[in-house]
Amino acid sequence: MAVTAGAVLVTGPLVAPAQAAEGPSGVKAKGAFLLDNGPNKTLWSKAADTKREMASTTKIMTAVVVVTTKNVDLNRKVTVKKAYRDHVAKHGASTADLKTGDQLTVRQLLYGLMLPSGCDAAYALADTFGSGSTTAARTKSFVSKMNKKAADLGMKNTKFDSFDGIPTSGNNHSTPRDLAKLARHALANTTFKTVVKSTGTVQKATNGRTYTWYNTNKLLGSYKGVIGIKTGTGSKAGPCLVFAATRDKRTVVGVILNSSDRYPDATRMLDWAFKQKTPTKVTLRQLPPGAQQD
Repeated sequence: MAVTAGAVLVTGPLVAPAQAAEGPSGVKAKGAFLLDNGPNKTLWSKAADTKREMASTTKIMTAVVVVTTKNVDLNRKVTVKKAYRDHVAKHGASTADLKTGDQLTVRQLLYGLMLPSGCDAAYALADTFGSGSTTAARTKSFVSKMNKKAADLGMKNTKFDSFDGIPTSGNNHSTPRDLAKLARHALANTTFKTVVKSTGTVQKATNGRTYTWYNTNKLLGSYKGVIGIKTGTGSKAGPCLVFAATRDKRTVVGVILNSSDRYPDATRMLDWAFKQKTPTKVTLRQLPPGAQQD
């Protein structure tokens, strides 16, 4: 699949600067944001503070809560419960296809969370890192931790009611600006950055079972310099994408909420941010048959 993206440059000393100031042209997303990661500077935005559902981009916060837990043991083993699989089946959700009884480390579950967008992996992590005497209490506690982290980061227009992006009370929303703040914070964590830049991984449970996961973010490996971050798709949220790319030691973070054309949107945004003179032609990385799509 070939994607052509970019803006038409207008010549003339008076017109060109005005065009450049407007930002990337043709972005179809209902909400979007571009952030220069180093100086934490807004480059461009569209409906930056309008609240929208963000689907599985929620899992960025799920991962952040885990990796920033004090003295977190990434090698801690977690046993997969039937409830995690039942959750996926009930909602027809994206899955890492975790098998009941298997043991995987927290680090492995982070890959299962962020690459195939496993809602079962999200459940496992929430159950493990929440507090309480029951699974319901622990997952509720974990969501509270997600909201506290959002408040700490100044994500004023964000509310989480789930650990995986499947709304439980119709109150799981964020904004392009807030998600850019979250992404910038997340990328400062080495473990998070290592996980989300992987196009695929093979992981073994303690019983020897092999899990092969592919990253649903097709921009990764398709556009020069992309280092993540997370896809999301929902009936109300539409296709979403939080992404980042680095060129010449400069990292740009982008957010797309509810777009009919998220990858071309991201390409246009990155071309503009990196002052690409000619539109980048992108052939998206294809996922193998049977791989999770998000």
